[in-house]
Amino acid sequence: MSFKVKSRIWIESETGVFLGEGRVRLLKSIDECGSISEAAKDLEISYKKAWKLVKSMNESSNQEMVMKTKGGSGGGKSELTDYAREAIRFFDSINKSCWKALEEQMEGNPF
Repeated sequence: MSFKVKSRIWIESETGVFLGEGRVRLLKSIDECGSISEAAKDLEISYKKAWKLVKSMNESSNQEMVMKTKGGSGGGKSELTDYAREAIRFFDSINKSCWKALEEQMEGNPF
């Protein structure tokens, strides 16, 4: 039988969670869909929850993460800022490094 170590990481600010796996998934979906509403549907979460997460990230960040434009006849849209894309790359890099370190520590384990 083989074992794996499971872990989740997140980045916090003084005000609480800034980025974690769920928030990064939401940002990536907003980037793909161009809409918080569509991203919420894609991730099967409520619009209210998605909006609260976006608002929280925007408020705890040094810069805006998601820019919204009000809808007209075709509806509004949301797009990630360059800062958000950089934050995603940084988080993904840290996450990958964390998983690699955990896998290396599990190699040759006594279990």
